[in-house]
Amino acid sequence: MHGIASITTHANAVTLPVRGTLPARCPYYRGVADCLFCAIAAGDVPATAVTSTDQVLAFRDINPQAPTHVLIIPREHYPDAAALAAADPGLLAEVIAQAHQVAVVEGISGGGYRIVLNTGAEAVQTVPHVHAHVLGGRPLGWPPG
Repeated sequence: MHGIASITTHANAVTLPVRGTLPARCPYYRGVADCLFCAIAAGDVPATAVTSTDQVLAFRDINPQAPTHVLIIPREHYPDAAALAAADPGLLAEVIAQAHQVAVVEGISGGGYRIVLNTGAEAVQTVPHVHAHVLGGRPLGWPPG
């Protein structure tokens, strides 16, 4: 159904096989009509893919806060991490596993990286589709905000 494309990561120039662009109404698109990340998962809005599985997509943040800043989303719509954890803990585990894979591919797994899941308005979740941020490539301070 999907061809395999290759992309080259900027951090370590490794070619990574990822799924190609999804058709506009692929079987994974069960999202919300006005959700930006559902549109990205469906291929309606372009994004720079880093890794991809049948259920999860990782792509570069358009406003990076670190040299490596990649977002990982489930292709299916869940409004936040709490909703995903309640509905499908296995998919939440896949999001976290994919975050580690992104760190490996980007060459930041050895030095350390941060995985952030903002949930709700007070946490400044700006897109109401659960997503994990993978941040790294520089020292990250604590506390974060």
